[in-house]
Amino acid sequence: MYDFIRTDEQRVMAEELKELLPAFKQREPELSKLHSLPAQNIKELINKSYHTLTVPKEFGGQGKGLYSFILAQETIARGSGATALSIGWHGGALLEWSENRHWNAEAVSWLMPKIVNGALINTAATEKGAGSPARGALPMTTATEKDDHWVINGEKSFTSLAPLIDYFLVTATIDGTQNVATFIVPSTEKGVAIKETWDSVGMRGTASHDLVLEEVRVQKNHLLKEHALDQKSSPPGWLLHIPACYIGIAAAAREEAVAFAAGYVPASLGEPIGNLPTIQQQIGEIDIELESARQILYHAALAYEEAADKETVKNLLQSAKVTITNSSISIVDKAMRIVGPSGMSASSPMQQFYNDVRMGIHNPPMEDMVKVSFGSQAIKAHQDKAK
Repeated sequence: MYDFIRTDEQRVMAEELKELLPAFKQREPELSKLHSLPAQNIKELINKSYHTLTVPKEFGGQGKGLYSFILAQETIARGSGATALSIGWHGGALLEWSENRHWNAEAVSWLMPKIVNGALINTAATEKGAGSPARGALPMTTATEKDDHWVINGEKSFTSLAPLIDYFLVTATIDGTQNVATFIVPSTEKGVAIKETWDSVGMRGTASHDLVLEEVRVQKNHLLKEHALDQKSSPPGWLLHIPACYIGIAAAAREEAVAFAAGYVPASLGEPIGNLPTIQQQIGEIDIELESARQILYHAALAYEEAADKETVKNLLQSAKVTITNSSISIVDKAMRIVGPSGMSASSPMQQFYNDVRMGIHNPPMEDMVKVSFGSQAIKAHQDKAK
């Protein structure tokens, strides 16, 4: 299978991450349990300085770009999809900032040394009942200015890795206005609580619990950024970490199916089922779909890095997410057919791949929004041409 590695540094990084995968795979069954958490996996990644991968060099990080980030995320996901997805929000948020430098300088100076020393961050934006931030929903969480502090109240959902996050980047509506801002909220502040609500059968190990904020006081300089309606920023290339995770899961399912086919000898057959042309054809279909999806992923990442105007690759990024996510589901489904009903056993890694990979359709950008956007662009372009 082609590795898509372009530099010696990337090769060293990938090899170091691969050293962790056997232990990740061994722990993976635990992450299918309710209220599970990949704490040891995350600890081992931090020991490898993975938390600094996308931190700019001038702040003590490794300064890696999107391509290296995606390569790393796919590698980790081959050992643990939940671990990759949850740590990816940390690396992705830092990559977005490193490209746009849209955070307040004072807040950055305060936060970066803590991250370099091992602190984890995640953006807490989604709220129950408010709709998706990707669809323009305003936060119901509020921030009120009082004396020399901000007081934050609200509740966030889908906060991945919540019990391990040191600093939450919380979106809130400024009280009495329609203005939105992001605030740094230390997990140790009084009034911060984690409500263990995450009971999804897919990606259970991400520990994406609810974050509860009740009269939480944060310093004035913890206002990380204000969300101007007309503010321009690069298309979120960092979101490619999402399909990278899911294609990594698909690759792991492929490996499991091949190992099963090569070793399973039914009494009625007298040889491994992998010797049958029909099974070989199914594996071939998986490999074609897998390699095609990975080509799309790495081409999109490279095109983004090389583009002088990032806006020109926006559609490429969005179509890549939709295509790769759907291909990942298809690959796991095909792998499950090879393994057969034993793949649905609670003791089989296949059932975890099957459940986890389906969560990709619920991560941004959403497929329906991408398709409507593409369709409207096509119609408008044709109408404009006809004028």
